[in-house]
Amino acid sequence: MQATKFEFERRFWIIAAIFLVGFLLARFDGTGVLWTLQHLLAPHATGARATTIRQIIIGIGALLVFAAAALRTWGAAYLRTEIVHDRGQHAETLVADGPFRHVRNPLYFANLPMALGIGLLASRLGCVFMVAANWLFVYRLIFREEAALRQSQGEPYRAYCAAVPRFWPSWSARLPAGNQAPRWRQAFVGESFIWLFGLAELCLALTLNLKLMAAIFIAGFVVHFFVMGRTRLAHRPNE
Repeated sequence: MQATKFEFERRFWIIAAIFLVGFLLARFDGTGVLWTLQHLLAPHATGARATTIRQIIIGIGALLVFAAAALRTWGAAYLRTEIVHDRGQHAETLVADGPFRHVRNPLYFANLPMALGIGLLASRLGCVFMVAANWLFVYRLIFREEAALRQSQGEPYRAYCAAVPRFWPSWSARLPAGNQAPRWRQAFVGESFIWLFGLAELCLALTLNLKLMAAIFIAGFVVHFFVMGRTRLAHRPNE
């Protein structure tokens, strides 16, 4: 059930492929989530009113992506960007501060609201696929990381697992706050591509301009690769 080494190292591309396949499924299901929800909420709405309802639904999707970006940024502030986006697996330390007091895998959990938020722009089948495939894949990643942490951290990690839920966050913190200081700047930089995805969807909600949304969405990918390149250079061993 746990992800392979290949899957872990290529997790960014696999998740990107999940979203791509989700949008391509419109070839098999031509009914969009926007149309479905608009007719469910206001079956007789037409013209400007129907357009406004669709814009509101897209705006809700943008808020879901922003919520995912905020949670990932909170987690990255304690876990560090160079670890979050590293292709290699890290199990040297146990982080139990910030959002990790509420859920053991806040960054992976954030994939669900992101998938749902972006999925609102897809077909019904595509949206279901995006959410379900993301859920399944991040669970496989979690199982791989848990196995490594159990081996490297031993009893402290088992105690942490007993106190903090694996995936669904607890509203109340399950552990007392630690003394680790969050590093917000590097976290915002490292997760800036998710913020840009949310901005792209928000711009679509406000303007219905697909070209503008696509340009900002592509900019998110460019930012991701730029940040990754800078991170790898900064942590390259001195030769």
